[in-house]
Amino acid sequence: MMEISRLLADEAILTELGGRIARRRLELQLTQADLAEQAGVAKRTVERIEAGASAQMSSLIRIFRVLELLPNLELLVPDAQPSPMELLRQKGKVRQRATGRRQKNRVEEPQPWSWDDDK
Repeated sequence: MMEISRLLADEAILTELGGRIARRRLELQLTQADLAEQAGVAKRTVERIEAGASAQMSSLIRIFRVLELLPNLELLVPDAQPSPMELLRQKGKVRQRATGRRQKNRVEEPQPWSWDDDK
């Protein structure tokens, strides 16, 4: 089993995830057709996911539900809570927008030097 890290290409991650889904399916003694039927997706969708192709999020959720992997999604994208200091700073209001990255010590482009002979 390969460790998934940010250094891997997207295709390698999809292939690894597909392999893990296939191993879990086999662990539960399910055929691809059984999994597809129980998840309400096409068998071809299961084949494609296990082969490392991308899929719709709703299909993955259905498959994860059948494979009893849905609780693991909580680890994938945990609920982000503001820190107590952030709550004080925002006076209890919930952030709706990102401010973007601010550039520190922004240096303006130097103007080309001239003798100012035009005066």
